[in-house]
Amino acid sequence: MEFQVLLAFSFLLSVFVCYLLLRPHLNRRNHKYLPPSPPLKLPIIGHMHLLGPLLHQSLHNLSTKYGPLFTLNMGSVLCVIASTPHSAKQFLQINELAFIRRIETAAIKRLTYDSSLAFAPYGDYWRFIKKLSMNELLGSRGISNFQHLRSQETQSFMKLLAKKAKTCEVVNVTEELLKLTNNVISKMMLGEAEEAREVVRGVTEIFGEFNVSDFIWLFKKVDFQGFGKRIEDLFFKFDTLVERIICKREEIRKKRNGESRKGEIRDFLDILLDYVEDESSEMKIQRVHVKALIMDFFTAGTDTTAISTEWALVELIKKPIFTPKSSNPKLWKNPLEFRPERFLKNGEGDSIDVRGQHFQLLPFGSGRRMCPGVSLAMQEVPALLGAIIQCFDFKVVDHKTGMILNDVGDIDVDERPGLTAPRVNNLLCVPVERTKCGAT
Repeated sequence: MEFQVLLAFSFLLSVFVCYLLLRPHLNRRNHKYLPPSPPLKLPIIGHMHLLGPLLHQSLHNLSTKYGPLFTLNMGSVLCVIASTPHSAKQFLQINELAFIRRIETAAIKRLTYDSSLAFAPYGDYWRFIKKLSMNELLGSRGISNFQHLRSQETQSFMKLLAKKAKTCEVVNVTEELLKLTNNVISKMMLGEAEEAREVVRGVTEIFGEFNVSDFIWLFKKVDFQGFGKRIEDLFFKFDTLVERIICKREEIRKKRNGESRKGEIRDFLDILLDYVEDESSEMKIQRVHVKALIMDFFTAGTDTTAISTEWALVELIKKPIFTPKSSNPKLWKNPLEFRPERFLKNGEGDSIDVRGQHFQLLPFGSGRRMCPGVSLAMQEVPALLGAIIQCFDFKVVDHKTGMILNDVGDIDVDERPGLTAPRVNNLLCVPVERTKCGAT
């Protein structure tokens, strides 16, 4: 009996090993039109051994070796990597509908309630939610309605820096920027500043990390890296917070009995709850969709704005006079020269639009699925960064020693894994006020 069991196990194991070894040859006919791929593709993991923790840097390094368009097997998932404006245009514009679906990892599906605007399949639900978001929150009217909120939060941030400048105290600029952007999104979405920074940071971090179970079918049900517990912890924290806010708002709405105050600007939560209660709506919105949209806007609007501003400050502090661009000379004239005027009207970059039509520069993506918050970001980031630069200089504090750095060139610019390329260490500074600019 034991011999028969051992024989059966050996047979199954042999079949499995043969399948793994022959699988590339079985699929070769289907893959004959794909771009070339790096050598040393290994069984089970494919090309995953060629990738480091910072995925975008690994892909850039591979593109310098294997060209602007190449294929990678990320475990069981076949990926085609495009790394030039021409190839990006092929994917994002010319053949957009063929590549419009986005991959959903286990973390994304759970933490966005499987109803995310950012990751939902392209279809009726996605189109309805996109239209709703643009009409009520991210269009010109919505951005204008909430302009005073952005001004209030910027002024509060500037007053904090001015206060710390007077006492020569250290400011955790990273945390304060996150607090600012969190408050802006919270007030636009929920009508009040809710503390969701830690949850949002955890969510964007786990979205950007590599989970083996998402890419290797053999380990789909195996949680090697402990992602499952982290995902559930984050989900519980966020769901508890949002459920409390929704219940509180529902009680207020019941007391008002549908009446609105004169001149009141309604936040996005009120608008969403209107759709939840509207039986005649073209798309039935449920409570889970409301939570998913709140998660979408927190993750898309908090870290992105704060980290973009932080990186800009770091680069300006580190290289205040000369800022090499390390760009492709085929696309930009003298890319290593610091020439901000190239982006001014009638400059060489005047024709470059960051809204997805020029593929040399795609901070917001392109096509139907480009970032819907581009107009909000283009108002928020320049205004905030300009105010900071106008009013303050900064003495950077070493995160290890707590001492002020004598050489600003020693500021670390290391990244950590994440959805938004965050820095490894927080930016700690002593602000120095340049002039009286209304910050105090």
